[in-house]
Amino acid sequence: MNLTRKSKAAGFSIVSNTCLILLKLVAGIITGSVSLFAEAIHSMMDLAASVVAFVSVRVSDKPPDSKHPFGHGKAENLSGVIEGLLIFAAAGLIINEAVHKIIKGVYLETLELGIAIMVISIIVNITVSRYLKRVSRATDSLALEADATHLTTDVMTMAGVLLGLVIIRLTGLYILDPIIAIIVALLIIKAAIDITRKSFGGLMDTSLPKSEQEAIVSCIMVHKDIFVGYHRLRTRKAGSQRHIDLHLVIPRTKNVDEAHSICDHLERDIEEILNRVEVNIHIEPCDNYCVECPISCYMANRRP
Repeated sequence: MNLTRKSKAAGFSIVSNTCLILLKLVAGIITGSVSLFAEAIHSMMDLAASVVAFVSVRVSDKPPDSKHPFGHGKAENLSGVIEGLLIFAAAGLIINEAVHKIIKGVYLETLELGIAIMVISIIVNITVSRYLKRVSRATDSLALEADATHLTTDVMTMAGVLLGLVIIRLTGLYILDPIIAIIVALLIIKAAIDITRKSFGGLMDTSLPKSEQEAIVSCIMVHKDIFVGYHRLRTRKAGSQRHIDLHLVIPRTKNVDEAHSICDHLERDIEEILNRVEVNIHIEPCDNYCVECPISCYMANRRP
C-alpha cells in the first residue's frame, strides 16, 4: 500500500510543478520580471526533483534481491542528494540572471498578471507540500520529505517575490526585482544545504537519531533479567528502512532454543517501537565468572 501511496504523491507533485512552470514562464515573458523568471527556473528544478523522487520511491520499496541483499532503500538518500544539488544549480542560475539585469537595467510591465500568478502558485505549493509531508510521515519516505521541504521553501521564496512585485507596483522601484531574486537564491541555498546534509548522512551509514537509539536501548534493557549484557550496538538507515544489529550475551545455562526465543522476543519489541526496521542479533555465551550469571552456571563451568 505504501508503494502506491508514495508513487501517487510523487506523481501529483510532478503535475503541479509542470503547471506552475508554465504559469511563471508566461508571466515572466509578459512582465519582463527577473524574479518571475527566477521562480520559473526554480520550478523547473522542482520538476526535475519531483521526477527523481517519483523514480526513487519506486526503486527504494523493491524487495531485497541477490544483488541488493539489504534492499534498495538508499535510492531515496541518493534522490535527496540529487535534489540538493539541483537546488544549488537553481540558485546559481537565479543569481546570474539577477546580476545581468542589474547591469543592463530593469523595466517591468503588466505587474498585475505576475502578482495574480504568484498568489495562485503560493496556494498550489502550500497544498501540495502539506500533502507530501503527510505522506512522507506516514510512509517514512526521505524522498517525499525532501520534495515537501523543497516546496515549502518555494512558498517562502514566492511570498518574497509576491511582496516585491506589490512594492514595485506601488513605488515604481524596478531595481528591487533583481535584488529580490538574489535574496530568493540565498534562501534556497540554505534549503539545499539542509537536504544534502541529511540525505548524504544515509549514504555514509550515519547512525539513527539519538532519540531512536535511546528508545532501542530502553527496549533492550526492559529484558535485562533474561540476558547478561549486550555490546556492539550499531544502527543505520537506508531510505525509510532502519537496520539494527547488536551482540547479546546469554547465560551458558540457556540452550539454543531458549537463546533463539530471547532474540525473537527482543526483535519483535524493537520492531513495535520503530517503523520499517530489520534487527540482527548475534548471540554470545557469557564467560564462566560473570556475576550476572546464575550460580548454577558458574559452578557448572568452574575451572580448577
